[in-house]
Formats: sequence, C-alpha cells, structure tokens
Amino acid sequence: MGGKESAPDACRHRGLRDPPHPQLKGWHATGPTCILSSFDEPRVEHGHDLDKFVQIGSLTKALTGTVLTSLASAGMLQLDDPVEQFIPAPAHTGITLRHLAEHTSGLPRVPPGLHRRDPYASFDIAALDALIQRLDSLTTSAPGQTEEYSNLGYAVLGAALCAASGASYEDLLQEHVLAPLGVAEVMSDPPPDLRLCRRGMLGRPRRPWTMDGAILPAGGLWATPRAAAQVMTALLVDRKLGEPAPSWQTAGPLLWHNGATRDASVFTGAMPDGTWIFVHRLSGQAEATDKLAINLLKQASTTSPH
Repeated sequence: MGGKESAPDACRHRGLRDPPHPQLKGWHATGPTCILSSFDEPRVEHGHDLDKFVQIGSLTKALTGTVLTSLASAGMLQLDDPVEQFIPAPAHTGITLRHLAEHTSGLPRVPPGLHRRDPYASFDIAALDALIQRLDSLTTSAPGQTEEYSNLGYAVLGAALCAASGASYEDLLQEHVLAPLGVAEVMSDPPPDLRLCRRGMLGRPRRPWTMDGAILPAGGLWATPRAAAQVMTALLVDRKLGEPAPSWQTAGPLLWHNGATRDASVFTGAMPDGTWIFVHRLSGQAEATDKLAINLLKQASTTSPH
C-alpha cells in the first residue's frame, strides 16, 4: 500500500486562494484517471468512472484515524491509552493509540512474512493476533522517538478500536464516519459489478489485492471517487467531525494523504483556505499520481488572484 512519502515540497506555499481559471491546462495523465477539485470541473479520462468503486489503499487510514478521534470524543478511550489496555499485547510495550495513528509506534512498515503476488491475502485476524502477542519483539525503535510509516501499526490500531468498542471495523466506520457525513459509497466489499479495476493486456480486469482481512483498517477500503472526495472535503475543509485526525500528513499548510495498491493510486489534500484536490488513477505508480495532484495544486495557486 502506498503511504507517506517525502513531503510534497511543491505545496509548501500559502498562495492558494479562491477558484482560479475555470479550466486548468497542461496536465497529462496516462491510464484511467479522475480528478476532482475545488478549482475545476471534474475530469475523467481513459475509462475511469466517478461512480464506480475503486481501491483507495492507505487513504483508508484517514478514516480509521477519524474513528479513533470519534471514540475518544465519546469517552470510550483516550488517544494516549496503551495498546495493551484493549488487546493482548505484552505489558509495558510503551505503544499508545496515538503512536499507532501517528506512525511513531516503532513497528515496521509491513507485517513479516508477506508474499509478493497478493501480499495481504494470508494476513487474517489469526495472523494479526499472533503478532500482537509478541508486539514488543517487532519494534525497530522505541515508541514515540521516530516516525516510520507502518501498515502493521494501523492493523493493530484497527484491532484495538474494535476491541475497545465491541464492534466490527465496518460498523465503526459506518457509525462514526459515514453515517454522520451522509456517505454510503465507501465499503470493504462492494459488489463485483460495481467495481472498477485496471485491465490487463487482454482487456480483462486484473484481480485486485485481497485487503479485507486484518489489513482492512490500514488500506482495504473501496469507494467511488465522488464519495471519497465528499468524505475528504467534509473532514478537511468543512470540519464536520471536528479537527482532522492525526492520520493526516502535513506539508507546510497542506493536509494530505495518499495510497496505492497493486493497480490503484490516490492522492488527496486540502489547504487552509478550502482549496482541495482528489486524484485517483488505475495505476500503482503512486509517485506519478502524487506529482499530478501537486502540480495541479501548484498551478491553481499561480493562476488564482492575489
């Protein structure tokens, strides 16, 4: 799954204002691409679809983090609670829920022993439970000292949230994020005929990674681009559920997150003035997706009135 890369330097500016020129020029995308933003009409290229379900990869983490902050606001937990308070991790690991959300737990990027072809297919709840029981042996640094992006950390966080609430991840997502925002088109297992997948050389849809097991809270959600953009703007621009969760990454004034699976990549972000963008491509080339989104944000800033 894609995740935090180096901070997008192109967005370390504060020049974005209200909607600029109505049609941005000069952008180019290969493969199925869709772009939603506050400064242009929706763009759909090469067979993408705003209303089909696509994998959003690590953008899932932003929703998982929102569940965390919602449960904290409801008094069901605190961000600095130790993880072993909720799941059978060894005592005194020093890992808190906040550490997991902010990628400072010291846990590695991915669980050990993954396979290449469909890496998370065998990473089920039993596999996660086995790792949780030896969590202290998996850390590569002391909790709270360094930031290391961790899909494993978010799998552990999801397990802790489910244990704290007594609800499934899907039910938590529905109750604490989707229902309050009035969004339905985000889920872990959409109907096959409503999915949009990258096609192979013979024109057949490629099989996506299996992401509905223990890794779900870290990167397993599907969403229509329209719904994903609606969630993002509700969380970052309108602040309908309060301050953004600690899952969101920062680059100067920009709040952002990205994600990538085998055949899908996404970048979304918002500036303090409400300027935002959402880019999804049926391509695992996450860096190209990030670059496209950042360039469009940069172009929007240079064409807007000051």
